[in-house]
Amino acid sequence: MKTFKLASLEILDSQESNMVQQSFPLLDGLVINREDEQNRWVIEAYLLHKYYNFFQKLKEKQEEVLIQVKISKESNEPATFITSLIGINEIGAHMNVLFKGTIVDQRKSIVEDKLKSLIDEGYSGEELLIKFKEHI
Repeated sequence: MKTFKLASLEILDSQESNMVQQSFPLLDGLVINREDEQNRWVIEAYLLHKYYNFFQKLKEKQEEVLIQVKISKESNEPATFITSLIGINEIGAHMNVLFKGTIVDQRKSIVEDKLKSLIDEGYSGEELLIKFKEHI
């Protein structure tokens, strides 16, 4: 396992075909790469207790939660995870929330989308390869 500092946390929620991002100021937090067969990660965010009701409602939905986090420092690019909210713990005037999930490789997704776009435009074979190289 590898452990990193959690630098920021955003919940991504789709509402009426729009993606809404909600940021939460962190008191502390960890991102743990479990390095298991399913490539699962654990994200722990230590927050003010005032967010308890929000996360409790999110947990009650029992749906996957899309989150974006920055690992180690604020200046890093955000990493996106598809997670389940597995725990909420009250700790005095604070709380922690625990997510378990898998990281989404956005670079791979961008490349796949570009390739699909070129195929949809009718490119194939050597011509597809040339056009693809021009775009990346």
